[in-house]
Amino acid sequence: MRRSLLAYALPVLIGVLLAIVLLNTFPQLLRTPSAPDPTTQSAPTTELQPVTRPSPELQQAPPLARQQGPVSYSTAVEKAAPAVVNIYSSRVVEREEHPLMSDPFFRQFFADDLPTQQRLLSSLGSGVIVSDDGYVLTNHHVIDGADEIQVALRDGRETLAEVIGTDPESDLAVLQINLDRLPVIHLADTEDVAVGDVAMAIGNPFGVGQTVTMGIISATGRSHLGLSAYEDFIQTDAAINPGNSGGALINAEGSLVGINTAIFSRSGGSQGVGFAIPMRLARSILEDLVTQGRVIRGWLGIEAQEMTQDLAASFGLQAPRGVVISAVVPDGPAAQAGLRPGDVLLEVDGRPILDARAAMSDIAAIEPGATLPLTLVRSGETFTVELEVGERPLPPSRRPDR
Repeated sequence: MRRSLLAYALPVLIGVLLAIVLLNTFPQLLRTPSAPDPTTQSAPTTELQPVTRPSPELQQAPPLARQQGPVSYSTAVEKAAPAVVNIYSSRVVEREEHPLMSDPFFRQFFADDLPTQQRLLSSLGSGVIVSDDGYVLTNHHVIDGADEIQVALRDGRETLAEVIGTDPESDLAVLQINLDRLPVIHLADTEDVAVGDVAMAIGNPFGVGQTVTMGIISATGRSHLGLSAYEDFIQTDAAINPGNSGGALINAEGSLVGINTAIFSRSGGSQGVGFAIPMRLARSILEDLVTQGRVIRGWLGIEAQEMTQDLAASFGLQAPRGVVISAVVPDGPAAQAGLRPGDVLLEVDGRPILDARAAMSDIAAIEPGATLPLTLVRSGETFTVELEVGERPLPPSRRPDR
C-alpha cells in the first residue's frame, strides 16, 4: 500500500518542485503586462484655433547602398552626430516644508497657510535636429510636464527650446530652437529599412555624454507592446539606455531611420531589445504638429474589444473575426450612424478587421469628413452602414492650454 501511494505521490512532488523552479527562473510568468486599450475613444473636444506655419523643409537621404560593410562607421557617425542634441527638461513642484505637515493634527493649526518649499525636478533625454528652421524631434515623455526645456548641441552651444506640439499617443514631440548654422540630419525612407541592416543609436545614456552604439535592425512593424496607442516600431539590438530616449537611430550611411523610444529590460539597462519610431510615422506627425499644431486622425467614436472564440460563438460567427463594440460615444460619428453596443464590426471600407490595433491605425489615417462604409453583425444579421469620419479628440488629461 505504501509503495502504491509513493508511486502516485512522487510524480506530483516532482511536478510541484519543477513549477517552483520555473517561477523563480521566469518571474514574468506571474505578471500580466498592462497595455492601454487601443480602441478606447475619448469624448469630443472644443474646436482648436488653426495653425498657419509652413511645412518644415526636410532633407531626404538617398536609398541605402547595400554592399560589403566598411571596417569603420566613423563617416556615418560624423555625418549624423552633430544633429543629435541633449535635452534637459525641468519642472518646479511644491512640497510641504516639514514631514509633520502630513499629520492632520499639525495641519489643523495652519489651515490653508501651510508652509511649502519649491523643489526642482529634472529629466534627461535626447533629440534630433531635422530642419534648418530649428525643429527638433524627441519623445513626448522626455518633455512631458516640463516648465523649461534646455537643448545642448554637440558643438557646445545651449539654448532654451519652444514646444511646437506633442502627440502623446505616438510619444513624439516637436521643439524649436533659434540658433544659426544648425547641423541637420538627412531622413531615410523607412520603406528601405530591412532586417539585418546595420543600425547605430546616438544619444546621451545616463547623462555621460553623447554616445554611439551599434547593432542591426532586428525586426520592423512591431506592435502590441503596450508602449503607446499607435505602434509600428523598428526593433534593434543597438544598446539603448535611459537618456537615449528621443535620440537618433541611423543607418550605415548616417541617415535617420527612427527615433529611439523604449527598451525591453528586466534590469533597467539595455538587454538587446530596443524600439524606435520609424521615420515614416515620425515625419507625418512632425508635419502635422508644425503646420496644424496637432495630429489629425480619423475617429469613429466607439470602444471595442477583441473577439474571442466564445464571443464569436455567442454572436453566431463561424470563427473569431472582427471586434465587438462595447460602447458608443454619445453624439459621435458611430452614434449618429445608429451603431449600438453589442454590434460586431466585421469590415471597414471593404477590408476585414483582423486586428483591433491595425484597424485603429487604418481609421486614424482616414481624413475626417470622409464617408466610410462599415459592415456589421447585429442579432445574427449582417448589415452595412455609411458614416462620416470624425476627428479623434486629444486625450482629456493632455489637451494643450493654448
